[in-house]
Amino acid sequence: MNTIELPLFPLNLVAFPGEKLNLHVFEPRYKQLIGECLDQGSTFGIPSYMDNRVEYGTEMKIERLVKIYEDGRMDISTLGLRVFKVEAFFAHQSGKLHPGGRVHIIEGYDYETPPSQQEFFETLTKVFQVMELEEKVRLHPEIKAFEIAHKIGFTLNQEYELLQIKSEAERQQFVLGHLRVALPILKQMAKAKEIIQMNGHFKYFNPLEL
Repeated sequence: MNTIELPLFPLNLVAFPGEKLNLHVFEPRYKQLIGECLDQGSTFGIPSYMDNRVEYGTEMKIERLVKIYEDGRMDISTLGLRVFKVEAFFAHQSGKLHPGGRVHIIEGYDYETPPSQQEFFETLTKVFQVMELEEKVRLHPEIKAFEIAHKIGFTLNQEYELLQIKSEAERQQFVLGHLRVALPILKQMAKAKEIIQMNGHFKYFNPLEL
């Protein structure tokens, strides 16, 4: 069993493996946590704070200390590594301001390209075209579910559920299920936008053959 001790930084968000997350660290307890990680070259965990508890989260690596302020606040760039489940959470530790815990690293996460990849990419492309965001959201043919999860209107609970799905094929189906519901609504909204923009303009209608 792959169980390790990690300093923990609970947040009301979901961090995914492979995600680059920028954090502004200002609380004394978390300034201490990040300072220790920088000194030791160690990782920390971001467990998602859901329903007043922490259970699943992601181990994070500090990639870069971007800025340190005179009062000790820090801007850091981090990278998500592995999903874990919290086995024991310690809100208070001897000699520490920050929480920590014993976590189980969940094995068996699959990141291989599944048969649904082409459909996944094409559906994402359609969604962002309808939203007129295709130039602002970078898509590529091998894009994975975790890469796009924060950009498709998921609730925090949906992101948390996605975090716990080990198979990339299943994660893509989870995302596609959401997009299949959202796409017709987005198209209707785009059509409504066109109609609103046409208000006040002369319209040409073909006569009906009755």
